[in-house]
Amino acid sequence: MTHKQPQHWRPRPRAAQLSGGAVALLMVLSSPAATQDIRGLEVCTAEKQMERRTGCLQANIEFLQQALAKLAREAQDKIATASRDLVAARAEIAELKSAVAKISSELAQVKAKAEANNKKPESGSTK
Repeated sequence: MTHKQPQHWRPRPRAAQLSGGAVALLMVLSSPAATQDIRGLEVCTAEKQMERRTGCLQANIEFLQQALAKLAREAQDKIATASRDLVAARAEIAELKSAVAKISSELAQVKAKAEANNKKPESGSTK
């Protein structure tokens, strides 16, 4: 006896599979335990009184805003440092290009002089 799949069965589309995974991930991330991964945040769902819960949420917002401001300052400092390093590197590259050009021109002059010296004895000797 062979088993055939029923006619009404169809594989789920890829989008449905992905959305199911996204929903599961969202449920895991929205759990109260997930919020405790950030040091300094409080679990506000434990508060029964609306005023206390509101205060807890406001404290969390304030904490996150301060953390975001600190990270923004640190990122701006890193960008400024990288910018200064880039300007210095570009100046050094320009200086090195200039030195290479100077050495190349000096080398061309030395080669030309050496070729001129090699040709003089041949044309100058009429003995």
